[in-house]
Amino acid sequence: MSPRMPSETAQQDRIWMAFPSEGYTLGETAADADEARLTWSAVAHAALEFEPVTMVVDPVDAEIARRYLSAEIEIVHTPLDDAWMRDIGPTFVVDDGVLAGVNWVFNGWGAQEWATWDKDAKVASYVLQEAGVPCIDSPIVNEGGGIHVDGEGTVLVTETVQLDPGRNPDATKEDIEAELARTIGATHAVWLPRGLTRDSERFGTRGHVDIVAAISAPGVLLLHDQRDPAHPDHAVMQEIERALRETTDAAGRSWDIRKVPAPAVLTDDEGPVDYSYLNHLVVNGGVIACSFGDPHDDEAAALLADAYPGRRVVTVDARPLFARGGGIHCITQQQPSLAE
Repeated sequence: MSPRMPSETAQQDRIWMAFPSEGYTLGETAADADEARLTWSAVAHAALEFEPVTMVVDPVDAEIARRYLSAEIEIVHTPLDDAWMRDIGPTFVVDDGVLAGVNWVFNGWGAQEWATWDKDAKVASYVLQEAGVPCIDSPIVNEGGGIHVDGEGTVLVTETVQLDPGRNPDATKEDIEAELARTIGATHAVWLPRGLTRDSERFGTRGHVDIVAAISAPGVLLLHDQRDPAHPDHAVMQEIERALRETTDAAGRSWDIRKVPAPAVLTDDEGPVDYSYLNHLVVNGGVIACSFGDPHDDEAAALLADAYPGRRVVTVDARPLFARGGGIHCITQQQPSLAE
């Protein structure tokens, strides 16, 4: 047997998150900090309707965090640089009936000059220790937001992430694919050529897949659809879709591509937004989805409900998350159940 990362639709034991601490995520004012804490807490409480939630909190924020979080949310403490649990936390896998977790190297999304990661680089091993599961160390720089699997051998990755010179400067596609096969059981990699425009700029991840695409069921690919030619992602998504239509999943199926519209809003104070409904969290019996106070919110929620039959879609206003560089999927990490 080898480790296998289950689909995000598989049964889960809990959701892991990290509470916003020092740094740019909290912002420059007390109002900014309150907004961040309220938004992270809203996602936690939405997930809590479906399954247990554990929040990793920096010890200096212990009292503050408890004021925002209900008693039902478990709190554990370790130092943090930031709060993007999908990227700093482990990727859980099942290995011969045993739960384990992959500890990727984390270096601030490619050693970006604005990022700090000394503390965050230790969070995955801490979470695995708290979860009481063995650790599988990986030598590659990778983040949970940079991969998406179907649980049957397929993994979505991005050339500008795993092959980023700031992450894995000497790696080839074959190197990355071999390591993903070893650690998460992904035997068939589907490479996206790039990510969204905003995510490719200074404060982005350089192309995480989890705002571009998601596999909702074997052979079914949800795809970000920027319908407005005035937004640069209109052309970007045409390029990505062309590339994906030339690929199959691990079973050889051509993709059933289902497009989910981008929000109608195109820009904020910093330029073109990368708002995306694809950055959702699947939980037991539900989907925690992004909303944006946008005309396309209802259509996107209905499409997600169709894509995940039998699950209740709950939305959380994700604008404060995207203003800080991510979405609901980015701040959460599921721990799968052995009782799939």
